Amino acid sequence: MSDFRRNCIEQKLLVGTFAAIPHPVAIEVTAASGIDFLCIDWEHSQIGRERIEDLIRAADVHRVPAMVRVPGHAAEDIAAVLDAGAAGVLVPRISTAEEARAAVRATRYPPHGARGVGPGRAAAYGYRIPDYLAKANAELVLAIQVETAGGLANIAEIAAVEGVDLIFIGPGDLSVSIDAMGPGGKERLDAAIGTIAQTALSAGRAVGIFRPSPDDVGAWAQAGISFFVLASDTIFLGAAMAAGADAARRGKQTAQTREN
Repeated sequence: MSDFRRNCIEQKLLVGTFAAIPHPVAIEVTAASGIDFLCIDWEHSQIGRERIEDLIRAADVHRVPAMVRVPGHAAEDIAAVLDAGAAGVLVPRISTAEEARAAVRATRYPPHGARGVGPGRAAAYGYRIPDYLAKANAELVLAIQVETAGGLANIAEIAAVEGVDLIFIGPGDLSVSIDAMGPGGKERLDAAIGTIAQTALSAGRAVGIFRPSPDDVGAWAQAGISFFVLASDTIFLGAAMAAGADAARRGKQTAQTREN
């Protein structure tokens, strides 16, 4: 079993971020920052399938596990990123146990799944297929994203699906799906997150969540969540630039005040 999957399953605190900038330099800078993993976002960014292998390769330079959030449930998309060498896959919008089982089948080789064998980068382009087949099922992380009212309603059945390593909560889509955007919305959303987390933990699954900032990571960690995706490279870039510009302007104003 890979260290990444073991740490996920054993619910050790892991902190990563979404990678949305479609360039290996951004991946290398992010990987060198000290994060535990990164998640290449194929679903909500301008990253195309043909670029994913280069981005995974860039993460491998720094020995940082790179998983990929695929755009949907298609088995061929899941196979493509795993063949490219991804350490795992995050499958969005899982609302039923059957959808979770389909994700397991797409991720695992027989007899535990139905993933097809191909000569991709993960198998050294065909040179080490037997070696890869022998370890892939034990090393790859399958995270499924629960972010709909249906997923909330069916969480007990979803969490019971064998082969799922981690239940990942998407608060943004979940808040829209359960109508938790207006007055009282935060309380309703927090209650839904708590229900998903506790049900998944009771089933022996690790739990992850997206957070736009680290401000409440401690509180959610107390609730048993151990896998955190913080913001994204684009969000961190924008926030750092804005903070730097603001500090420069305030420094100039302070200097002018002293001169006067």
